[in-house]
This record gives sequence, structure tokens and C-alpha cells, in this order.
Amino acid sequence: MSPQDQNPFYRCGIIDKTGSRRKVNILTTLTVGAVLAAGLAFSAAAKDGDLGCVDTAFKLVGPDHKVCISSFRDPNIPGIVCHLSQARTGGLKGAVGLAEDKSEFSLSCVQSGPIAQPLTVPAQQEVFSEKTSVFFKNTKVTRFYDRDNNALVYLAVSGKLIDGSPKNSVSNVAISPWAQH
Repeated sequence: MSPQDQNPFYRCGIIDKTGSRRKVNILTTLTVGAVLAAGLAFSAAAKDGDLGCVDTAFKLVGPDHKVCISSFRDPNIPGIVCHLSQARTGGLKGAVGLAEDKSEFSLSCVQSGPIAQPLTVPAQQEVFSEKTSVFFKNTKVTRFYDRDNNALVYLAVSGKLIDGSPKNSVSNVAISPWAQH
């Protein structure tokens, strides 16, 4: 048995007969495969607050493109609930978290319970934020208090470190007395 045959790296194909490394390292291939599999498993799980998703485009590799609906409550006003629908990118990049979701969303907020009057909230406050890219992009919802009209206005925008999007969605809630049933 030659010394090369005794080398475990030669026997599993990492080192060839000349003793040099092959271009494709088996351990590297296995590591990349494990990371991709973990990414696929992670992307299939729903995010916190998701009510559900609808597929919009089939992708052969990775999850499909979809539109998901998330629900969140205003952290400072318990009687308000908002629903945000948002495009989510699928495919291989989407599976491993490298895709950038499009700045396409819709927002609807409603009064779902009593709201203590008078309101003591700032004129403007961020109430929700969600990352839509691994690098510096997110969707933010900001609440504005319109004292003159006794209403709350919620604005959803997509922010990016250098170049955000002018696309936005707005929802308003007229504050009214809550009937006790």
C-alpha cells in the first residue's frame, strides 16, 4: 500500500495523486449544502404576526414569491390593530435571506376596542418596523395624531440606508366612543 493510499484525504478525494488540493473541497460543499438547507427550512417558517400568505409566482428552486398579511397592535394605544400586506421575494435568494423584498405593501388600521381620552401620545411616533432585506432595508409604520380631527393616521413606507422608496400606504382611524356590549 502506497503512502498516498494511507492518507484519508486521498481516499475521500480531497487530495489527488500529486498531493495538491482539488478545486472542489468536499467539506466546503457539505457546509454550503447545510447552510442552504437551513436557509430553506428557515424561510418556509412564517414570521411572527403573519396571518397568512398567498403565492403569487412559482419558483422551481426555493419558496414561491408571495404576499403575506401581518397583524400588529399599536404599542401605545391598545384599542388599535393594523394589518399590513407585503410582497415577499422567494427563489433561492429568498430562501437564504439574500433577496430584497419589493417596496409594495398595503396598510389598514381599525379601532378594535376602547381608546382612553384624551390621548397623550406624541404627534409622530414609529409603531412598527420589519426588515425586508439582509442589508439596510425595512418597512416602517409611523403613527401621526391629528388632534384637530380626533383621528390617528398610520403611514407605511420602505426605508433604505441610501435610497428609500416613495411608495407608501396610509390608513386613518377616526377615534370614536366604544360601545360596551
